[in-house]
This record gives sequence, C-alpha cells and structure tokens, in this order.
Amino acid sequence: MEPMKPMAPIKPMKGAEPWWPKDLGQPSSSGGSNGLRYAFFPDKHRLLIDKDGKTTSYDSGDHEISGVQQSGGGMPSFTSQNGTVALDELKKAD
Repeated sequence: MEPMKPMAPIKPMKGAEPWWPKDLGQPSSSGGSNGLRYAFFPDKHRLLIDKDGKTTSYDSGDHEISGVQQSGGGMPSFTSQNGTVALDELKKAD
C-alpha cells in the first residue's frame, strides 16, 4: 500500500466585491436590513443607499453616520454624533 500524499493547501475564500464605487475607498460604517444597504464615507461626506438594486448618493453634511434604524418598510433613519437623522433630511448628491 502506498502512503497518502499531502493535500494541497486550502486557498482562502475571496470576499464579496464592494457594491459602491471604488473611488470612494472603504466606508467607515456599512450595513443593511430589510432590502436596504448603506455605506458611509466620512472623507467624502457621502452616504450611499442601495435599495432594490438602485444606488443613491447623499451629502451627509456634518453627520458621522454609524448605524441605520428602519422600522417596517418606512423611511430609514441613521445614527450620527448629532443624534438621529432621517434620510429625507439629507440632500441627494450627484
């Protein structure tokens, strides 16, 4: 009987590709719930929202977004250093 040959090393799994444009870099916070994803880029003052495959960019102003709050199917709100900010309080960016 021939001895067993060593197995080839297992290659690490490749992570998921980011859904936001690469020129924004890495978000300081991101997450999602109920079919909505968000990513916040403080250096660019941008909050990106992806809902049902449509991505919209918002100017976050002086808000440092750190989390999302969404109840039911309503408008999401975000946690910032200034308290809670509703998405409709932010201006859409180009």
